[in-house]
Amino acid sequence: MKTKALEICNLTKTFKDFKLDNVSFTLPVGFIMGLVGENGAGKTTTIKLIFDLLEKENGVVKVFGNDTKNGHNYKQDIAVVFDDLFFVEDWKISDIEKAVSPFYSKWDTKSFHTYLNKFNISMNKKIKELSKGMKMKLNIAVALSHQARLLILDEPTSGLDPVARDELLDILLEYIENENNSILFSTHITSDLDKIADYLTVMNDGKIFYTGVKDELFDKYCIVKGGIEDLTPNIETKLIGIQKGKTGFTALLNVVNMKYISDSMIVEKATLDEILIHINK
Repeated sequence: MKTKALEICNLTKTFKDFKLDNVSFTLPVGFIMGLVGENGAGKTTTIKLIFDLLEKENGVVKVFGNDTKNGHNYKQDIAVVFDDLFFVEDWKISDIEKAVSPFYSKWDTKSFHTYLNKFNISMNKKIKELSKGMKMKLNIAVALSHQARLLILDEPTSGLDPVARDELLDILLEYIENENNSILFSTHITSDLDKIADYLTVMNDGKIFYTGVKDELFDKYCIVKGGIEDLTPNIETKLIGIQKGKTGFTALLNVVNMKYISDSMIVEKATLDEILIHINK
């Protein structure tokens, strides 16, 4: 049985116009999980609940087997990277190290400076002088310099150019080479997950649509195309997110319902983008 880096069970949080509804998933140690869904699906809310930045109504969060409500100092073992920095724009990088390092018992100054050199970031630079890509690299450098075993990233590649995105993904792949490290990677940019994810958790409107091994998602669902005349009441109830045109339709289908489709329909392998589009219809 694989050791678990992160266990989420029945996590629930209700807002005025949104509910995170009994969210559950597990990330084994040594792997990368993509947390994917459209903007507003509940990804950031889930991450904030993991870090106690929001108060949960119900549910359990365990980090390396320790229930976070029991006072275990789990935040020493995890690092979070949001899509923006929360540092003062006039601060120099040296100021950031002075401000952050006292909070982590395992802060490694040598490691921090090594990452800065690798990313070509000067200690004398001010935050406001950095590009979005450089700010993200700085965020990563801070996150990786206190020997965190679980790295949680919330939309880290949003707004980055293709070169900066690729560099960031390479950094994450290098981090995961240590089999004791794990990553939860929240994004709506599916091409990132094609490159690095081992597991996927797909969210839609505050609920889990799928969680498990990435490749098994594409074995479980397919795209079906056919003529309007093929849309009988029986088959229509089995299809997900039907897109109708003048002469035909496209929809997502769980392969357990393949027996209901007619020979005239076309079946294709679904992409992650297509799955997200259809479950949001």
